[in-house]
Amino acid sequence: MSATRHEPVLRAEVIEALAPRDGGIYLDGTFGGGGYTRAILEAARTRVLALDRDPAALARGVTLAEQARGQLTLVEARFSEMERIADEQGVPGLDGIALDLGLSSDQLADAGRGFSFQADGPLDMRMSPAGASAADLVNTLDEAALTRLIAVYGEEPRARRVARALVAARAEAPITRTLQLADIVDRAVGGRGAHKIHPATRTFQALRIAVNRELDELAEGLAAAERLLKPAGRLAVVAFHSLEDRIVKRFLATRAGEAGAPSRHRPDRADEPAPSFRLLKRGAVQASPAEVAGNPRARSARLRAAERTAAPPHVFDPWKLGLPQLDLTELVLKGVTP
Repeated sequence: MSATRHEPVLRAEVIEALAPRDGGIYLDGTFGGGGYTRAILEAARTRVLALDRDPAALARGVTLAEQARGQLTLVEARFSEMERIADEQGVPGLDGIALDLGLSSDQLADAGRGFSFQADGPLDMRMSPAGASAADLVNTLDEAALTRLIAVYGEEPRARRVARALVAARAEAPITRTLQLADIVDRAVGGRGAHKIHPATRTFQALRIAVNRELDELAEGLAAAERLLKPAGRLAVVAFHSLEDRIVKRFLATRAGEAGAPSRHRPDRADEPAPSFRLLKRGAVQASPAEVAGNPRARSARLRAAERTAAPPHVFDPWKLGLPQLDLTELVLKGVTP
């Protein structure tokens, strides 16, 4: 395979966790710039199913698919749909699954997508063309719903102040641009001051998560991976913020029998399901200082990986995975459907 300009975060560590082998079938649930897919194809003679909900990302992968000569199949889909895609492709089980939960460099760099406040663009934030945009939410949700969204998904301690400012601003004119939103939030919270991050960072995160149902998608995708992986199949997940990482950590801990261990206050229960995963490493793998120096975005990356056992999959209960208690049906107001 020829070189590519895209170098994914924790590339070597993800491939070490997946341990691709000849004849194996792997799934890259977040194709993005194609970095993990390319690395899997280079590591062994494998077949890769690469999914992405962003049609622009898949369009950039056409050349790589041609180079792979039948070893790579690109599919426009959410990774929570991996079981359906595998069935359509005649794949009964997988030897490995990689999920990169961050935005791709191309998405961040494209001002027209509205993910970043580094350049002005339409307030969109959708990873796929369908559904409500961030502008729809900002201009339609009432103050209470906006407060809940920004506090829960953005972990913003000044969420009420931000929501109040958004409602006041949109009464004067609709909020339709990224820099317009960033300026409103900046003024609402009093500027950056001693803060290391831009004041609008958490609000942008909250809107992006809500628009794309990212945490629900993650919980559903993890459960689908558990059902689809073969015994000894590997799961590698790279998360970039605490909400995602907590869900991944809780999922793998409960599946590996690491959570809720018996104690004198909680006796052993014979009816508890057998571990469906074996942790490859306790705790998360982080980027090396050298990688962070070359790519500051890697600083927040956390890799967690596990190997599937032969035990049946556990019953899927998203709330036991630490999913934030914010039902998106609360946000279906005035015809807006995230």
